[in-house]
Amino acid sequence: MDHSSAICVNDHNRFFGRRSGERDCRWLASDAPRQPAGSGEGGRLAAVLELTNISKHFGAIQAVNDVSFTLEAGQVVGLMGDNGAGKSTLVKMIAGNFRPSEGTMRLDGKEIVMHRPVEARQHGIEIVHQDLALCNNLTAAANVFLGRELRRGVGPFRVLDYKTMYRRAGEIFKELKSETRPRDLVKQMSGGQRQAVAIGRTMLSEAKIVLMDEPTAAISVRQVAEVLNLIRELRDRGIAVVLISHRMPDVFTVADRVIVMRRGRKVADKSIASSSPEEVTGLITGAIEQV
Repeated sequence: MDHSSAICVNDHNRFFGRRSGERDCRWLASDAPRQPAGSGEGGRLAAVLELTNISKHFGAIQAVNDVSFTLEAGQVVGLMGDNGAGKSTLVKMIAGNFRPSEGTMRLDGKEIVMHRPVEARQHGIEIVHQDLALCNNLTAAANVFLGRELRRGVGPFRVLDYKTMYRRAGEIFKELKSETRPRDLVKQMSGGQRQAVAIGRTMLSEAKIVLMDEPTAAISVRQVAEVLNLIRELRDRGIAVVLISHRMPDVFTVADRVIVMRRGRKVADKSIASSSPEEVTGLITGAIEQV
């Protein structure tokens, strides 16, 4: 191996956070192009997603039953309910994992039908899973660009552009006001920093909608505050966020609206200002039937 090849290999190993001979994590992401997020006319919030009479059944089991709601650009909606209420199934339909049994979905006013998650990502819908789906043995920058690596020309060849990827990842973390550093390994990061990496991937794709599944579960109070700040940064960039959470204080801290589901049905859709934790608790448990 000549000297230039050795430098290339060393850069490659440093970027992906491994020693020579150590195995890669398998690619998880799609490199499909995204469309930039839009904005409402005259600065008003624009309805980016409309669900109309959405239902989903698995055989005789009715997981989601006749749910309708609208999601606007730059809006954070808390999605709450007990286990088995239908929250995850609803979000998985928005993310392209499941097709609705009935009902329609519209994105920017146009009806969409999705068969796979990659199609949702092509429409600008990203999901941050509860387990984050990160590769612990890779750097923050490598995770952000996983499956969509940048390349540059070197003579007749196309090689990975590590310098630009490090720089762009650093810019994303700075925009998120996160202390995450592009060259750090994910396995050495706090819960809040790991969330920043996962959210950074959605910003790289210029998402219109980010679906977040229990992002503040099992992390410290300080890390919870960091994650809530990340959600605010998404909102301030005009990105709509659907936040699945069992943590009432988090929803009432960061959300604009709260949707409550029970036994597959939507039983409430209220602004945070017009609701209270006590009312939401009653709706979740059934002490309050519906509002």
